[in-house]
Amino acid sequence: MLIRYLARLSAGRLILWCYFIWYLVVLVRYFDTSPRLWLTSLGLSIIVGFALFISTAKAGAAKVKLERWQVIRLFMMPFCVSSFSALVKNRGFVLIFSPKPSEILLALALCAVAFLKYRAHVIITS
Repeated sequence: MLIRYLARLSAGRLILWCYFIWYLVVLVRYFDTSPRLWLTSLGLSIIVGFALFISTAKAGAAKVKLERWQVIRLFMMPFCVSSFSALVKNRGFVLIFSPKPSEILLALALCAVAFLKYRAHVIITS
């Protein structure tokens, strides 16, 4: 079922999944149990998520109806960004890249698997 789902993703959604995979690799490797980190990330996601929702759906002359997952992503992204930043602080990261090549390769490999499933579906259905 997961393979079928990945195979049917649009290119844009596949990219978003790769971002999430990258986040999960870092999350698993550098998880921190500090409630302060997670509450701060949650607070930021609510504040920034509402701002993103308003700017995309309510701020223009024409109101835009967003899909449920679009709205969820508007709140998830600031949560992931703020917690990612806190998790990698003082750990030697350069931008978003781990100082450990194995972690970079793992994230890239997982994204490559998703991409290959996507490309196989595109080629078969074309």
